[in-house]
Parts: sequence; C-alpha cells; structure tokens
Amino acid sequence: MKSDWVRPMFLVAAIYDLVLGIVFLVGYKPLMARLGMELPNHAGYILLPAALITIFGVGFWMIYRAPRRNRDIIKMGILFKFAFSGIVLWFYSRGEMPVLWAVFAAIDLVFLLLFAMALRAIPAPAAEAAA
Repeated sequence: MKSDWVRPMFLVAAIYDLVLGIVFLVGYKPLMARLGMELPNHAGYILLPAALITIFGVGFWMIYRAPRRNRDIIKMGILFKFAFSGIVLWFYSRGEMPVLWAVFAAIDLVFLLLFAMALRAIPAPAAEAAA
C-alpha cells in the first residue's frame, strides 16, 4: 500500500487536535456558553481532556515529521481515538451527550480508521520486523 498520504494526514490530525485542545484550554467557558451548553461543576472536567488532546496533537506532529520512527505513537493515537469516539457515541446514542461532542467523535472515528490504515501502510523498522 502506498504511504504518500500518511504524512499529510497526520499533519491535518496534528493541527486539528492542537487547535481543538488549545481552544478548549483557553476558551471553553465562552465557547460552551455560546453553544448553550452547561458548564461542568469543575474546570478540570474540561481542562484535563483539553490538555490530553493538545498533547496528542504534539504526538501527531511527531508522526508527521517521522512516521516510521513514531509507529508506536500511531498505536496510541488509535487507542485514544477509539476511547473518545466510543465513549461519546455510546452516551450520545442514549441521549446523554450533546451533539457537539458527537460531531467531534465522528471526526475522531474517521481519524481512527485512517490511523489504522496508516499503520498498515508504514513499514515497521527492521529491528521490530525481526522481533
């Protein structure tokens, strides 16, 4: 499978998660107010996930820079996207999650599939393949 699409896709993923994470880190109150969403009873419920999204954005930037060397970060990204999209979509299907989160989860589901395809497209380093 050709892998020339992998680096640009991880650049998009990096920008997406960095922007999303930073926006929620610095501006979740006005954003949620504008969308008519209730604020949680503690800022940590928004800030911790926002920080993790930002950190994964940095990881996706690292993959963009050197996909083969950072295959393990791709695996972590798959788990991250699976956890977020799975949890959000489960609660959304029960009517317990705002539509905004479901939109983010749907986008992450697409990234999850692309990450899995990227992992297959990028050859493992020789030492890993021999193990």
